[in-house]
Amino acid sequence: MNKDNPSLLMKNKVWLNACSDMLPLSVAVIPWGVLCGSLGVQMGLTPLQAQAMSLFVFAGAAQLSGVTMMGVGVPGSTLFGTTFVISARHLLYSVNFRQYIRQLPLRWRVTLGFLLTDEMYALCAANIERTGEFDKHYALFSGAFFYFCWNLATLLGVLGGTQFENIEELGLEFAIAATFLALVIPTIKDIPVLVCVLVSFAVMTTLTLAGYGNALIAAAITGMIAGFVSESAMPIHTKREGKRK
Repeated sequence: MNKDNPSLLMKNKVWLNACSDMLPLSVAVIPWGVLCGSLGVQMGLTPLQAQAMSLFVFAGAAQLSGVTMMGVGVPGSTLFGTTFVISARHLLYSVNFRQYIRQLPLRWRVTLGFLLTDEMYALCAANIERTGEFDKHYALFSGAFFYFCWNLATLLGVLGGTQFENIEELGLEFAIAATFLALVIPTIKDIPVLVCVLVSFAVMTTLTLAGYGNALIAAAITGMIAGFVSESAMPIHTKREGKRK
């Protein structure tokens, strides 16, 4: 019966493709999720509260910084301000996705908005480039699979939170950098993007070593400006050739 139903076969294929595409990124963030769960317990959260952060916040970098700041007792304004800046990139993701999902029912828009992460956005953008269209089922399955894996990793950290002493000293946060590298490198397909990445890296490294507190924001803004200037300086025929590719 299933073999005679092309629609069902297509949905099954989308499910498999989405999960298999997301699997490497899900494995890469396991140390990150374990760190968030374990550190949350060590910073005074109950196991339920630590797990709830992944269930309802679902934002690794914001969770990690938030847990750390709560542990040292920073003011609420600083906590919310910092997490807002860290998560501000999702505004750009949502603006780009709006053209694809604005015609969908509210339940779809809310669900995809909640599941939207760096990983989901990168995979969906690559899938759009590959197929020429936005697939809501691909976005849903890839986002849901990553959500499940992230919460499973957090649970492992929560369960072992009292067993892992000084877990923040193990260097598990390198998983954050490794994940973003895996997301960024495949997108470097032209000179402006390369310039943006290199300038951001140089500024971030320099300001971090200098002890500048807002290095991330400065690096992001400087990189975008450099990429824009580089693209503006390119000959028109070069831009057209790049778009064709």
